[in-house]
Amino acid sequence: MITVANRIFVHADYAAALETAFRNRARQVDQMPGFVSNQVLRPTRPGDPYIVLTTWESQAHFEAWLNSEAFRQSHARLGGLPHTAFNQPHAVEVHEIILDTSRPESCD
Repeated sequence: MITVANRIFVHADYAAALETAFRNRARQVDQMPGFVSNQVLRPTRPGDPYIVLTTWESQAHFEAWLNSEAFRQSHARLGGLPHTAFNQPHAVEVHEIILDTSRPESCD
């Protein structure tokens, strides 16, 4: 399994709008093969990014999402914020899960 962390640096004035956009999301990712979960994490310190954390059964499942029409549609809906809402470009990180204490089975 893998996690994908999308770090979104947003100006404080747009934080509420970003959260509303995620709460009202199309939920298309939830229907994708290999999708496990989605979390949107709010920073607790000023200047830190929001993190959108998704978990996938495999890298191939995640890449299928990236190349899907559902991905394009989902991101068009969230794209309602102006470019000036963001402090810096998004940063995407992909990690393989080697330990998950919330799951009794092994991650190997």
